[in-house]
Amino acid sequence: MLALKQEQLFDEIDILPIDLKTKIVDKILASITPSNTSIDALWIKEVNKRKTDIETNSASLVDGDEVFQKIAKRLNS
Repeated sequence: MLALKQEQLFDEIDILPIDLKTKIVDKILASITPSNTSIDALWIKEVNKRKTDIETNSASLVDGDEVFQKIAKRLNS
């Protein structure tokens, strides 16, 4: 019986508009890993610092392909 209810729920979710699906996903993720406002604040501070570093050319940027090549090289060594 539970499997049938789950299947009905999934069917209902399938027909929802994408913006509502996104809200549902956010709600589910928040229930699994509740946010920690102090950690969130630290991440926001770090993101803003990195953004400023990029905008003022204080940071050296590396192309993503180059990063993945270096990682692959390390893993294959």
